Amino acid sequence: MSAPDPSGAQLLVVIDPVARRVDGESTRIARDVLCAGAVAKICLPGGPEEVARAVARRGRRRIVVIGDDRALLRIVGLLHRRRELADAPLAWVPVGALPAVSVARVLGVPLGTVAAARAVLDGAERRLGLLADESDGVVLGGLWAPAGAVRAGRADGRSTPTGAVVPAPGGGPDGGPGGHQSWWTPAARTARTALTLLSGPAAAGRHPLPSATRLRVEADGEVLADLDRPVGRVAVTAVDGLAEVVVHAGDPASAPLRVLARTVTVSGPDFRYRADNRVRGPVRTRTWTAVGDAWGLTLPRE
Repeated sequence: MSAPDPSGAQLLVVIDPVARRVDGESTRIARDVLCAGAVAKICLPGGPEEVARAVARRGRRRIVVIGDDRALLRIVGLLHRRRELADAPLAWVPVGALPAVSVARVLGVPLGTVAAARAVLDGAERRLGLLADESDGVVLGGLWAPAGAVRAGRADGRSTPTGAVVPAPGGGPDGGPGGHQSWWTPAARTARTALTLLSGPAAAGRHPLPSATRLRVEADGEVLADLDRPVGRVAVTAVDGLAEVVVHAGDPASAPLRVLARTVTVSGPDFRYRADNRVRGPVRTRTWTAVGDAWGLTLPRE
């Protein structure tokens, strides 16, 4: 492998301590590949304070995270709170086994260590959206409420204009009758994958919906579900600068409601929700706002 070009990419490689502990070999391989192909400053933080200091002193270096979903989310959250996320290019080498790196699969980051490290060096930045809540929290891959034990499944999904309701998805990947070509842009495919992993019919079939819960769901002020009608699950993901909301009725036989909106508010008795494979809450109300092109992540070239 050729020596790094001093005039080329400069990286700040943040190696999460959990990654060093659970898979030291993959961590070493990722570090060696990155250092062989770029001018890299290695950061081995012992805690959040050291991560914050390294990020604050990064200069013009691109931040590369070596670690699992939580490692990436910590840095994305830090940059979001500092209002620097939009201008801070990021790259990621996932280290860990599923489900600890499930967000990587949703975002299109290679799960193989060498492939992910090569993508950092040879890939291209892609602008991605996210969901931001009123407490400065961010969601990258998607969320659902209430939190449950639902795992990944696969199914097709389709977007519709705000307020529109459609039955179970159908049509081909080229849009098909009633489809939307924009749903298949790179950014939209990323969000679409997140949605199918979280809320597709196949997932519901393999893992039954949690017991019906009484929640109020509002999309851009329009009430999709209220406390008088229990819901099975509410799934939200970012797509093309909007939030796609899928409301599963308490009756599993009923077709889900799907809408696009700028903001989504879920409220009701204390509930927990699962975002990026992490359980959060309990809360009584939470509002998420879709932010398009909110951050940049280096991904393999198509």
